[in-house]
Amino acid sequence: MGGWAIAVHGGAGVDPNLPLERQEEAKQLLTRCLNLGISALRSNLPAIDVVELVVRELETDPLFNSGRGSALTEKGTVEMEASIMDGPKRRCGAVSGLTTVKNPISLARLVMDKSPHSYLAFSGAEQFARQQGVEVVDNEYFITPDNVGMLKLAKEANTILFDYRIPTNGTCGSGVESPLKMNGLPLSVYAPETVGCVVVDGEGRCAAATSTGGLMNKMTGRIGDSPLIGAGTYACEVCGVSCTGEGEAIIRGTLAREVAAVMEYRGLELQQAVDFVIRQRLDEGMAGLIAVSSKGEVAYGFNCNGMFRGCATQDGFMEVGIWE
Repeated sequence: MGGWAIAVHGGAGVDPNLPLERQEEAKQLLTRCLNLGISALRSNLPAIDVVELVVRELETDPLFNSGRGSALTEKGTVEMEASIMDGPKRRCGAVSGLTTVKNPISLARLVMDKSPHSYLAFSGAEQFARQQGVEVVDNEYFITPDNVGMLKLAKEANTILFDYRIPTNGTCGSGVESPLKMNGLPLSVYAPETVGCVVVDGEGRCAAATSTGGLMNKMTGRIGDSPLIGAGTYACEVCGVSCTGEGEAIIRGTLAREVAAVMEYRGLELQQAVDFVIRQRLDEGMAGLIAVSSKGEVAYGFNCNGMFRGCATQDGFMEVGIWE
């Protein structure tokens, strides 16, 4: 075994004009979450517990698009989704359409541990949450003034916004057609801020977790890649992967599973697998991912101009960054 390793992300595709203050806030949050995970790993917590712990922390902070601070639907409400996967036996749990559950990732964990199913959504997921006694709050808890303002801009521009905190003097609503598209439809901005964590513990067990509020001004009922096992999240005996970016492209490319597949079937090392998948499996989509291997390796990759990410390994390596 190569020891433990951990990586976190706060979304791929970053506005190049993002204010330095916002960049520093993101780096501080990623560093705090990394240190939380490192402390847990040093205490010999299993990988599956560590990814849940770290993503809960990300969901609680409104900086990124998950939990409190989630993007708003076209109706001004929040519909959150999350998934978690335990590598050794490929156990998994996922949830979508949550409107009151304070920490979606923990409900996904309960679906895995306490239900006969792998995926629950909307009213069924909410009912299960109440049966399990998880903390619930009013939908207003998740809504921030920033989100309300960006939803207004999105509606004025008649578009979906990926990054709902980009300064308003950017392309949004400016009438400038963007070359970026989703399923052939133009977007004004590309910078999603889904969160995720991947961990391999000291026993070589891999796990992955991903959580998001989705797209600003998305249609109600839209489900992205984050709760889809094999697309946004995957973990098995060889690696753990969490993706972020253009959900529809990640779904088409089954991105997270592809990393494991090329390692298993082509014998690629972790970083080679990540690079191959980012180059070959996204078509015209934009995305990024973080990954760990059972050997204690950590890797990341993205094909857009930045990704909020951080990683650390047992041998003392630690890195937090945004740009290439």
